[in-house]
Amino acid sequence: MLKIEKLDFGYRKDHKLFNQLDLQLEKGNIYGLLGKNGAGKSTLLKIMTGLLYGQKGKVSLYDNPIDKRLPKTLKEIFFLPEEIFLPDFTISQYIEIHSPFYDKFDKKQMMEILNEFEVNGHERLKNMSYGQKKKFIIAFALATNCSIILMDEPTNGLDIPSKSKFRKVVASLIDENRSILISTHQVRDLENLIDPVIIIENGKIIFNHTIDEISRGLEFHKIGKNDPDPENVLHKEEVFGGNSLVSANTLGEESEIDFELLFNAVLSNTNGIVEQLKPTKP
Repeated sequence: MLKIEKLDFGYRKDHKLFNQLDLQLEKGNIYGLLGKNGAGKSTLLKIMTGLLYGQKGKVSLYDNPIDKRLPKTLKEIFFLPEEIFLPDFTISQYIEIHSPFYDKFDKKQMMEILNEFEVNGHERLKNMSYGQKKKFIIAFALATNCSIILMDEPTNGLDIPSKSKFRKVVASLIDENRSILISTHQVRDLENLIDPVIIIENGKIIFNHTIDEISRGLEFHKIGKNDPDPENVLHKEEVFGGNSLVSANTLGEESEIDFELLFNAVLSNTNGIVEQLKPTKP
């Protein structure tokens, strides 16, 4: 569906942020794009929408080049940036003006999402709190029913109950005809939602695996402070009262994933973690 091939990009000629980057997004997934601040997540999302252009390489949606910003392409992709700025409209006015750009927009669906978020559908946007504005634009994004929706730190500004509702709404709306990519550095906000998991570091995709691959290939557990390490430990970090470990899952049974521990493990031992998730040769 959306494909990035051999992408080079840099804000300066003497420094490349991305070098020969490849990434492909398929229908029916909720991708999690994880990374530290400054890793290149927001830049990558802007390149995916044609707001920034690579020096080399190709970015396409359904084989149509993104950088041409063709109407048939733009109506199939929605980008929700981290920082939002909304005009002094009522919700109805905003929908009336902006929804015609998206031929699959569903107003009824949007009002149902707003109701789930407990947002007054007759409110003026300028009178809303930042969190309410964020929920409004999330509702609009989902109601466009675009083939791909890119969200940059969508849970920033949401309180704990709203984050839970966000996960519930997004999970209920995914289907085989669309995909959602959510960029965040707040790993715990997206637990039990994202699949596959993509991790970017220093401008490179260093990890791209499904939940099934992770849970069958890795084991996440805790041991006491003075307990001996088990075999095949790939990552270890000190926590209150003991240590948290990531080790090779030798039994192949599904393991419950600790996303924060996974993220730290990939950053500290990329090769070891990725090698463990490689398919076993028959």
